Amino acid sequence: MALAVVGGGRRCGKSRYALALASAHGPRLGFIATLQDTDEESAEKIAAARRERGMEFVTVEEPIEVARLIEERSHLFDAVVVDELTVWISNLVMAGRGDAEVEAEAARLMQAAVKGPSEIVMVTSDVDFGFAVDPEASRQFRRLAGLVNRQMAEAASRLYWMVFGVPKRIR
Repeated sequence: MALAVVGGGRRCGKSRYALALASAHGPRLGFIATLQDTDEESAEKIAAARRERGMEFVTVEEPIEVARLIEERSHLFDAVVVDELTVWISNLVMAGRGDAEVEAEAARLMQAAVKGPSEIVMVTSDVDFGFAVDPEASRQFRRLAGLVNRQMAEAASRLYWMVFGVPKRIR
């Protein structure tokens, strides 16, 4: 159907806006959460996100196999939110995936999102706006995140940038 990308810095309302965009497409709503519960901060963020989504979204927590989930299950939903693309990239890097593997998986995800039967709303962070990563993998992560963000933005039929909680439509 179509791909919408919602980007911005940390804590700027990207997820909230993505939920609203998805909700406009119908009552059958899916949510793919990529953040893993690794510490107190991530556990609190996951709990807050669950409360915000409520019961209207069917949620699958999947840190790695996002493309496969969209390929296999997106037909069950009017819209699916993927939250969060740069967290997903970080998960792949931390799992030891090389550049070529990450790029191939990102291409697969983009194809699944664009060609699938559901509206896909992808949430992503700009890595130049305070996104923290492990120092050892930061160069690889930043390069891959920038590349994948550009590719997703090019493929998106709608592109939004969040500024202080206010969405700005770019395309």
